[in-house]
Amino acid sequence: MAKSPKISASHEPGGLIVHISGLLPSLSPAEQRVARLVVADPADAARRTITDLATAAETSEATVIRFCRSVGMDGYPQLRIRLAAEAARRVEPPDARVVGGDIPPGADLAQIIATIAFNDARAVEETAEQLDPAVCEQVVEAIAAAGRIDVYGAGASGFVASDFQQKLHRIGRTAFYFPDVHTALTSAALLGRGDVAVGISHTGTTSDVIEVLEQARARGAATVALTNFPRSPITEVADFVLTTAARETTYRSGAMASRLAQLTVVDCLFVGVAARNRARARKALEVTAEAVQSHRVGSARRRA
Repeated sequence: MAKSPKISASHEPGGLIVHISGLLPSLSPAEQRVARLVVADPADAARRTITDLATAAETSEATVIRFCRSVGMDGYPQLRIRLAAEAARRVEPPDARVVGGDIPPGADLAQIIATIAFNDARAVEETAEQLDPAVCEQVVEAIAAAGRIDVYGAGASGFVASDFQQKLHRIGRTAFYFPDVHTALTSAALLGRGDVAVGISHTGTTSDVIEVLEQARARGAATVALTNFPRSPITEVADFVLTTAARETTYRSGAMASRLAQLTVVDCLFVGVAARNRARARKALEVTAEAVQSHRVGSARRRA
């Protein structure tokens, strides 16, 4: 299968704040301080002069200008306009105590529930908004035509990788997931043209997943990266890049915040592949469901 050029899904429809959040790790330390102020309160940042923002971020006006260019803005005036527009369209939490999506010290359980529910919903919505349908379509085409699909992931991303493999397997696609890196590497070494390798890493810096994806690419397989950060190392070994838009909060590291966002992308790909041959997919789902029906409590009683 001919390789397509690497395409990033971090485009403007997802919003400027999602875009900046995704670029955070690739910025310099001083630019990151500016970025965190902007992401935390776009409306406040839009009201500040460049001098005020530089002072608040404990940096220079020159750094603020470099930050603007790093995130694709021509200069500070354009950033202020975009931030004001972003603040106007921003959805506020239904609970006034859910401020900034974080969990403050002393929060009661009701506040914790409201905050987590708001953040999870926002992660799914913002991920869907910034997904590039054209890139998703190319990935779906590659998977639908693949002779074999390998899915890789570690930690919490490994659970998502396993979920994707199981979904593909349920509709008759030849798919594998290997949690052990040595087994994954040996499997990747046997891939070739016409096969697809999918690497899932929230940070995009997980060396095990990067190494396996690199091995698969060297063997001629089409490679797909699913990450939260479009400039992370994993994108350098991927033909197609899909991004999530999960934000970390107190007690919620990338391992927690990314899971629902990743599953959203996985489900979009799965349904896209299944829709290519609805009759085959429906039949496979019916057959596999029937195969395990006798292992469900109460099924024998209903038959009697």
